[in-house]
Amino acid sequence: MSNEQQTKQITSADGFIAALDQSGGSTPKALKLYGVEEDAYSNDEEMFGLIHDMRARIVNSPAFTGKQIIGAILFERTMDSDIGGKPSATYLWEERHVVPFLKVDKGLADEEDGVCVMKDMPDLDALLEKAVSKGIFGTKMRSVINAATPTGIAKVVDQQFAIGKQILDHGLVPIIEPEVTISIADKAEAEQILLAEIKKGLDALPEDAQVMLKLTLPEAENTYKPLVDHPRVMRVVALSGGYSRSEANDRLSKNTGIIASFSRALTEGLSAKQADTEFDQTLAGTVDEIYKASIAG
Repeated sequence: MSNEQQTKQITSADGFIAALDQSGGSTPKALKLYGVEEDAYSNDEEMFGLIHDMRARIVNSPAFTGKQIIGAILFERTMDSDIGGKPSATYLWEERHVVPFLKVDKGLADEEDGVCVMKDMPDLDALLEKAVSKGIFGTKMRSVINAATPTGIAKVVDQQFAIGKQILDHGLVPIIEPEVTISIADKAEAEQILLAEIKKGLDALPEDAQVMLKLTLPEAENTYKPLVDHPRVMRVVALSGGYSRSEANDRLSKNTGIIASFSRALTEGLSAKQADTEFDQTLAGTVDEIYKASIAG
């Protein structure tokens, strides 16, 4: 029953997906923005403990509920940890009515042909089995496009869909994320190539399969509307990608049917030094802004 409820929520509910999946190299930066300097921890275990404390504080805030946040993407260590005395994914759904997702990629390979595909994931099946056992609904995996190279972009999309099928075989919904870097000169051209390649990948899926897409906010409004309307797409979400929250929200509001899945833009303005009242008020304001932008289109 909960899976049916989760599917309905992700498919059609108003709101957005919170990306709480900073990992590896992005964690020190996320902590620094949160007001925790590198001298506050001396090893990875302490660092990941501090980022878990930050995530738990966000999830426990009165602003973090399924009324506006329909899903949340977790890092593996977060999935393996507890929040409020329950496993994180269980707590999210049972206490906050937020659908749990898991980041499954192991980072990016070196750039080649203008793109960074994902590193190999030899232990993916075991991770997916664990995710299912812990009540995870879907997964997320990220590649990066740094140039409008047709062969490179095709390689990114082919890898994403190949692994996406592996994820579907475990009964999970994959979020396919081929991020286009916002600062490249040929971003609009890259987006047109990406659109065509994703359509090919979707058309090749079995008729009963559904995936999600996480995409950089495009240069031309509604570039990705054909993907929003595709029968094999459960939802299209947008990453903030380095845009400020205000610009990301502005761009998002002009793209019909796309909702947010922000990470840095969600935590912008939050600080470990804030008292709970200020922290909760800041997060509530942020959540409201992103929610309104997500339903505006």
